[in-house]
Amino acid sequence: MNRTFEELVAEGAAVPTDGWDFSWFAGRATEERPEWGYARSAGERLARARAALDLQTGGGEVLDFALGQAAPARPTVLAATEGWPPNAARATTLLAPHGAVVVASQDTAPLPFADAAFDLVLSRHPVAPHWPEIARVLEPGGTYFAQHVGPASAFELVEYFLGPQPAEVRAGRDPGRERAGAEAAGLEVEELRTARLRMEFHDIAAVVHFLRKVIWMVPGFTVEAYEDRLRALHQEIGAGGPFVAHSTRQLFVARKPAAEGAVV
Repeated sequence: MNRTFEELVAEGAAVPTDGWDFSWFAGRATEERPEWGYARSAGERLARARAALDLQTGGGEVLDFALGQAAPARPTVLAATEGWPPNAARATTLLAPHGAVVVASQDTAPLPFADAAFDLVLSRHPVAPHWPEIARVLEPGGTYFAQHVGPASAFELVEYFLGPQPAEVRAGRDPGRERAGAEAAGLEVEELRTARLRMEFHDIAAVVHFLRKVIWMVPGFTVEAYEDRLRALHQEIGAGGPFVAHSTRQLFVARKPAAEGAVV
């Protein structure tokens, strides 16, 4: 039986948005994954690290998975940051069994850690990489390993609701600019890979939940403010199948140069 627009929108609006667990979308939306397998690769690096920091950990789900891949080896020192209180609380509960300390820290604030405290800094989908602070907390020879959101990610969906975006907005998160930012902070970019990945939204509930969860896509999104566009998209999906968009991702591997004469 086909569900009504009102029923689907109500469902999408009721799903909790804390954490970065996307399992609710099963059967309702899909997204290709980059071939490099970020969480698995992060686990391999965690298994070799002495002290590791995960920036903007969300609800801790990705770090939890990566630590499972790293077991039984894991860093002696393990910390994570998160700026949104519900996510910080969720991450604390999830990561405590691993011995991780979760620190409440806003995305743009200086990191509350000593210079050269970590040999590995991780981040999956940071709002924006704080390159000077990343370089500061890395020890000489340490590595930043991260998956960033790329430019114009899911902009088919963004522009469906907001209309055509200016060129400077579409160019945000440009990998060349991010490389330049890392290098300006004194890091050496060892690897930078990009991917464009197909996304499909199979019902309007998935669209509503996605835009509520990933709040920077359509800032200030509410069902009430965008009801007309949501209704039109619901009808398009019913008539023509899933709404297709494309996410963009970039893998960053950057290294802080070792002190001159040091053996690493």
